[in-house]
Amino acid sequence: MTLPSLMLLLFAVFSSAGGQIMLKHGMKGAAATAGEHGGSVALRAATSPWVVIGLVIFAVSAVAWMSTLAKVPLSIAYPFNALGYLLIVLAGATVLHERTSMWTWGGSLLVVVGLVTVMAGQQR
Repeated sequence: MTLPSLMLLLFAVFSSAGGQIMLKHGMKGAAATAGEHGGSVALRAATSPWVVIGLVIFAVSAVAWMSTLAKVPLSIAYPFNALGYLLIVLAGATVLHERTSMWTWGGSLLVVVGLVTVMAGQQR
């Protein structure tokens, strides 16, 4: 895999995770506002800057992912999504202040070990 392909792949994974975190933050706010002031959660979400920006970033990540798939074999590209899971758990705990258990961290570690295993197998 070339360095530009790797950078594109990492951009796709990181932007996808970032978009998901923004969507979660926006939806949490939209649900809280709808609960306090009434109205539709969907309408509150549609007017939330966090949700709109999250969707845009997620769309950009989808385009980056499609570009990645044109250049990198799926058997290499797809395991990199494991980094997205780890990033989301980390951001959920640190940015969104969500509670995580040792089981969550252990499972995330196993996913990363799987990614390293796949990449080590590709180097041969």
